[in-house]
Amino acid sequence: MIVNVSEAKAKLSKLIDMVCHGEKVVLAKNNLPLVDIVPHRTEEKRALGLLRGEFTVPDSFCDESSDINTMFYGDDS
Repeated sequence: MIVNVSEAKAKLSKLIDMVCHGEKVVLAKNNLPLVDIVPHRTEEKRALGLLRGEFTVPDSFCDESSDINTMFYGDDS
């Protein structure tokens, strides 16, 4: 079901109820579909340390590159 924003303002409660019961509702502006109304799903907490032991930071990680410095700051010579 595609509903223009102006109509959705007047029927928001009804549209929310329709979405909660499985209906697909798309909000449109000037009959151009913009956004879908979807039911809220709680997000699971992210597990920290998921890649622990899979990646090591190289010792040269913080070393500066003269080429990159020249691109940002110009050539001092």
